[in-house]
Amino acid sequence: MTQMTFARAINSGLRKSLENDPKVILMGEDIGALGGVFRVTDGLQKDFGTHRVVDTPLAESGIMGTAVGLAYRGYRPVVEIQFDGFIYPAFDQIVSQVAKMHYRTQGAVKMPITIRVPFGGGIGSPEHHSESPEAYFTHTSGLRVISVSNPQDAYTMIQQAIASDDPVLYFEPKRRYHDKGEVDETVDLSTALSMEKARVVTEGTDVTLVAYGPLVKTARDAAQAAADEGVSVEVIDLRSLAPLDFATLEASVRKTGRLVITHEAAQSGGLGAEVAASITERCFYHLEAAPVRVTGFDVPYPYSKLEMHHLPGLDRILDGVDRALGRPNSLSGLEG
Repeated sequence: MTQMTFARAINSGLRKSLENDPKVILMGEDIGALGGVFRVTDGLQKDFGTHRVVDTPLAESGIMGTAVGLAYRGYRPVVEIQFDGFIYPAFDQIVSQVAKMHYRTQGAVKMPITIRVPFGGGIGSPEHHSESPEAYFTHTSGLRVISVSNPQDAYTMIQQAIASDDPVLYFEPKRRYHDKGEVDETVDLSTALSMEKARVVTEGTDVTLVAYGPLVKTARDAAQAAADEGVSVEVIDLRSLAPLDFATLEASVRKTGRLVITHEAAQSGGLGAEVAASITERCFYHLEAAPVRVTGFDVPYPYSKLEMHHLPGLDRILDGVDRALGRPNSLSGLEG
């Protein structure tokens, strides 16, 4: 086991994939000599050359179009979108071409493209640099969408994504890049937890708290704070946003009878709405209360002085737990 940061874990996973498969090519803006704006690809161009780690023009549409051509020719391109809000010029290629090519050709053409997307807030940057666009892509059939929350998953799941014959959007919580954790670099991908599976990270009996990406750490902190008050919160890290692992979610909700979902993205049309609706359909007679969403607000991403009010934090998540339990909360006007 090696102690490493989140960013270094992704770097190590990319390095392993480059070593194991000569068809893996990295592409993106400033990912080569600079090592990316977050230094996630630092050192890879030096070790693998400019033909394997390619600095591209500032043109996301062109980057994705090139990746499609490479995939047609049997390569496994890994595309970095420098910031979440920069992905929209490539939206047409992703949803109109990449997502549909395998289905349209009845399996004759595969699209093994991995799209790395640093996403979410908490770094003091305004719009276009702190957005959460994942719901746009979970709505699109043909795309796999995953989000990692810790260095071990970052290392393992980037390799699983690259090895997949399906296109994968790999969302990286940029405010966790410097978080450290133990990473087993000898993990066997064939026996590791599938990237489609959710993980119960904290077991509990009173409330199921669902999170992904940057808010898994916050959710774990909330569970610890709730435990100090005698409330047992089960925290689930979704890991896969499309497809969703409903088996794990259902098993937890059938046990606890209550559900809280949290994410940084806006509430309307967000992933929390899909989880809440689907679990209500599947577990209606096990629910003791309506599902609760704790999310970002339905506004453009605010400036840095306001972002901590916008992002769900410990207090807002605990307030959501109180709502699910029918305890005094901010909406009831009966704060304890």
